[in-house]
Amino acid sequence: MAIKHLLLPLLLGALTPASGQWHDFRGPTGDGLVPPAADGKPRGLPTEWSEDRNIVWKTAVEGRAWSTPAIEGNRVWVTNATKDGTRMSAVCLDRGTGAIVHDRLLFENDAPEPLGNDVNGYGSPSPAIAGNRVFIHFGSYGTAALDVESGKLLWERRDLPCRHFRGPGSSPVVYKDLLILSMDGVDVQYLVALDVETGKTVWKTDRSTAWDDIEPDGKIRADGDLRKAYTTPYFLEIGGRTQMISSGAKSAFAYVPESGEEIWKITYDGFSNAARPIAGSGRLYLNTGFGKAHLLGVRIDPEARGDITASHVVWDSFKRVPTRSSAIFAKENIYFVNDEGILSCLDPESGETLWDHRVRGHFSGSPVFADGRLYFASEQGNTYVVEPDATGYKEVADNKLDEGCMASPAIDGKSLYLRTKTHLYRIETKD
Repeated sequence: MAIKHLLLPLLLGALTPASGQWHDFRGPTGDGLVPPAADGKPRGLPTEWSEDRNIVWKTAVEGRAWSTPAIEGNRVWVTNATKDGTRMSAVCLDRGTGAIVHDRLLFENDAPEPLGNDVNGYGSPSPAIAGNRVFIHFGSYGTAALDVESGKLLWERRDLPCRHFRGPGSSPVVYKDLLILSMDGVDVQYLVALDVETGKTVWKTDRSTAWDDIEPDGKIRADGDLRKAYTTPYFLEIGGRTQMISSGAKSAFAYVPESGEEIWKITYDGFSNAARPIAGSGRLYLNTGFGKAHLLGVRIDPEARGDITASHVVWDSFKRVPTRSSAIFAKENIYFVNDEGILSCLDPESGETLWDHRVRGHFSGSPVFADGRLYFASEQGNTYVVEPDATGYKEVADNKLDEGCMASPAIDGKSLYLRTKTHLYRIETKD
């Protein structure tokens, strides 16, 4: 996988000091919300750009991988894979110049299972960074821990089985001294926690989902496709304790992250979920995924135990809900854009739609909220900057790049990072 670098003619000053750096799929709080700068002031993020405007650097990454960049210090990490999945690697770029620092081949595969679709690739899981380690995950094809600066391999695991069927998609997360992986395939469905220092298994928890896809002759319907998920856990403080919320096919669960013990679950009909859960206004919000996507509003309760579907799901919205992109809670309302480009605003108390607005393109990546604005990046190369407002759609800008985004944006300092199908961009307003 050759990687080319192009430094565009933009005069660069000193690097913006890092603030709340981007360590995993949806940023510092796991839900796409970006805190203000260290002094409490707006970051000064760009709202307008194009191929010849406000681009600090643009670096080609020649592979097929949709992971969001993870950023620590002066290092930007992404996963990469060949289109056929035979080679899987970790790529590290210099934050200041975009130059390639490391391009490390991690795993080679003789016969990866064909994807069977044009949506996924073999490098969709985003990196996760904790301390001096960056964790690179390709589902059952392999997981590795590297030194953030040197790129040195610290440990790897290739013995965690899961038949992804359509390629891996769940991103790793770090909780305290644990690296937690979601392995939801057509054959097995479990979560596993590895020691971040050694890679050894600390706990493993099987999903307790009651499957309803068994035909009368004993065969599993749709070859097990209804059992898959691509979700990333979300951590929520409830009653002074942390619960790990993890959506799977047919059910979502809360676990004790230190032990993997199941606390409660909610059942539904969806499968192949990709959206990460979010919370706000005393509710937890769960996307049920494919089939017919629903967004569930769940009452947060520290005493909840067992199956709480009937007692704690307070509303169920199924109008124009995305099957892949995550929702975001901003300025007291819920926003999301569905696969076909309809952006919606929902009331978090009732789940009622306050407004809809169609924008151009299709969407897979999840939005971010920063400096009081929402950023939605399409598969066709448009990024819509929108002011969140309960009264209606208020567009700030529509910015076009040559290629589209399957990955979600990342933010660091006053820079926006967009990974398109061919390049990684650092975008920043000129002074």
